[in-house]
Amino acid sequence: MSEGGSRLTHLDEQGRARMVDVGWKEETQREAVARGSVVMKKQTLELIKMGGVEKGDVLSVARVAGIMGAKRTSDLIPLCHPLPLDQVTVELELDEARSAVNITATARTTAKTGVEMEALTAVAVAALTVYDMCKAVDRGIRIEGVRLVKKTGGKSGDIILEG
Repeated sequence: MSEGGSRLTHLDEQGRARMVDVGWKEETQREAVARGSVVMKKQTLELIKMGGVEKGDVLSVARVAGIMGAKRTSDLIPLCHPLPLDQVTVELELDEARSAVNITATARTTAKTGVEMEALTAVAVAALTVYDMCKAVDRGIRIEGVRLVKKTGGKSGDIILEG
């Protein structure tokens, strides 16, 4: 049982995994925003900033990888519905104070179900791409705080977890 006494939607009456039936739902405009960070050595962040990473432009490659990840979410998450994405944006910001790359992904759709998983996948794939491109110079890189910060649209309405 989940909080509030309702059952988990991806389990049937016998507790078996299932894909939720959304066929009866109305299509609505939906948006989700997710965030996460890739924490690294200051020298690694400086290499990214100066374009000195051997594999190429880390931020551009990670941005495209995040968008591609969002588009493939239903291929990666077994019970996730494939969605027609209206737009996916992935922003990467150098945070020199924390020695991190902060990632924000926004996914938008007009569909019968939410787009949270696509936004979260975009952040995770972008973060993994930063890791992959920089691991040769920094083995201690950490991916942290991948989380949903906002969702709008749908039956449950707007949920704002962070500003």
